[in-house]
Amino acid sequence: MSVRIRLRRMGAKKQPFYRIVVADSRSPRDGRFLDTIGTYNPRTEPAAIELDREKVLHWLGEGAMPTDSARSLLSQAGIWQEFRTGRAPAAPEAAGTTQSDAERAGDAGGESAGEAAEPTAEE
Repeated sequence: MSVRIRLRRMGAKKQPFYRIVVADSRSPRDGRFLDTIGTYNPRTEPAAIELDREKVLHWLGEGAMPTDSARSLLSQAGIWQEFRTGRAPAAPEAAGTTQSDAERAGDAGGESAGEAAEPTAEE
């Protein structure tokens, strides 16, 4: 039995809402499934992705393969990288550190320009 992580469409006509489920690859899109591991709502701004990290990692460890759409959602949530590398992705604090480093570099550039302006003012 080939197990897939995929989207199950819910909601009304032209108002899609998806459940992220684990299902046998032979079952229909909205048919029988083994487990529900999350939800995806593309109609909110920004799109809402809710996943149960424990269940997702369990099923990936059991050999379940995500579809392209499901893999994209797992990547956005950071779970796919965690599964592939074996460790959680970098915390958002690291991104803040990178920004402060860029600000420091920008400040250093401003200081050197200010230093160049001072000697010309003294002359």
